[in-house]
Amino acid sequence: MENIVVMHKKPELKDPYLVAAWPGIGNIGLMAVNYLKNRLEAEEFAEIKSCPYFFPKSITIKNGILQHMDFPSHKFYYKKAEQDLILFLGEMQPKEEEEIYDIANHVLDVGIAFGCKRVYTAGAAVAPIHHTLKPKVWAVPNNEKLINEVKGGENIILMSNMGEKGRQGSISGLNGVLLGTAKRKGLDGICLLGEIPIYIAQFSIPYPMLYPNASKSILEALTPRLKVEIDLSRLNSFITRTETEIENLYQSLPLQIQEELDKLKYETYVKPTALEPITDEEKEKIMKEVEEFFKKGGKIND
Repeated sequence: MENIVVMHKKPELKDPYLVAAWPGIGNIGLMAVNYLKNRLEAEEFAEIKSCPYFFPKSITIKNGILQHMDFPSHKFYYKKAEQDLILFLGEMQPKEEEEIYDIANHVLDVGIAFGCKRVYTAGAAVAPIHHTLKPKVWAVPNNEKLINEVKGGENIILMSNMGEKGRQGSISGLNGVLLGTAKRKGLDGICLLGEIPIYIAQFSIPYPMLYPNASKSILEALTPRLKVEIDLSRLNSFITRTETEIENLYQSLPLQIQEELDKLKYETYVKPTALEPITDEEKEKIMKEVEEFFKKGGKIND
């Protein structure tokens, strides 16, 4: 850890919770934890050297001379509060499996050095839902004693309770590896995945679509567990702007695709409603049509 992790200061923390996030689909987890960091005014105290794991983002040249290489940042922040916190934000996930495992261990070792016994990760859950619905949060605890705690959360679904998951599922990338590695090290861990509609996850014109709606759902699920309150007004303003952009993109889809996607407004997962939920067969049909549309180019009309 001494060679890879650089400590700028050593804050005095009491049994801090560790919250970690990286870029991913819709940047849902990263936006949530970064917003939390900014609202809490958490202070940087350490970082992981990126050069062994990542190619430089850019090379800085001044007066014709190469000055330095800029690597993706991977930084730790802390906040002393009723529940002390360590927040970790990574700008990029490594591609190689061994490097993913190394990063996970470095992150957890920093937390353990300060007495951390609980870890949260945040990311995206690509789901067959409509963008007008409030995104739910899929929760995955790394041990049985956390199940009842997760079940008691508003707008939270225990992933193993979802019918189509058959009590099974998987979490890709560092979110899953960190959770599993935390379990091996004896730490409690919960992964919170904010829902993003599958068709929004597929939008990449002219850039991958951000989905702050799901980031807000994660924060609403996470902050009570961290014993903090934050102002969400800035995030709400960003959500309003992105909702307009999403609706414009949605209206540019072929009418037949829109009609199929509108059926996702009645997706209920666990809790029944007065409306008749669509069947798994209907969801599969809709998803195939959407995926086929994007495979063919998915041209968004001007």
